[in-house]
Amino acid sequence: MEILIITGPPYSGKGTQCNVLKELLGFEHISTGDRCREEKQNGTALGKIMSEYEEKGDLVPDTIIKDLFSKILDENKSRAGIILDGYPRTKPQVDDLLELVKSKNMEIGKVINIDVPKSELLIRAKKRAETSNRKDDESPQTHLKRIEIFEEMTRPAIEYMKSKMKVLTFDGLGTIEEITERIKDCLV
Repeated sequence: MEILIITGPPYSGKGTQCNVLKELLGFEHISTGDRCREEKQNGTALGKIMSEYEEKGDLVPDTIIKDLFSKILDENKSRAGIILDGYPRTKPQVDDLLELVKSKNMEIGKVINIDVPKSELLIRAKKRAETSNRKDDESPQTHLKRIEIFEEMTRPAIEYMKSKMKVLTFDGLGTIEEITERIKDCLV
């Protein structure tokens, strides 16, 4: 099974590109946020633990997220590949994922990093807030906070990944189709 990682700042179009690439490659799209919500809604053991942390206002520890990804990799081992969206986000998560992949005799094919300037991210955030009807998108302060967290935690993780695996950075400006074409040329 091939593992493809899609990363980039919030509002860069990661989820959109994941859905396009899912169809193109026949891979399963794994959204970390969606999967965490699913685990909690289904009342799984991991979901209950995640809920306990969140109810206290704490971040779910990396060890729990690592357990979740071990489960995800096991569930998908017969697939041609998976696209990871939203993981890893920190340097320790990069190491956790590499350890998991190695222990399961799998490998990470490529990391696709979608790069978009902050000014454009804020425009996209506002558009998404107007069209998505998601409560977590309503506040401009939330948009800025998400971008700030990305810069503090995830950008260094992406730089770290460059020393561990093949990271390809793509210009995330343009239409969905233009961005897809840039990425597709390096995958097929």
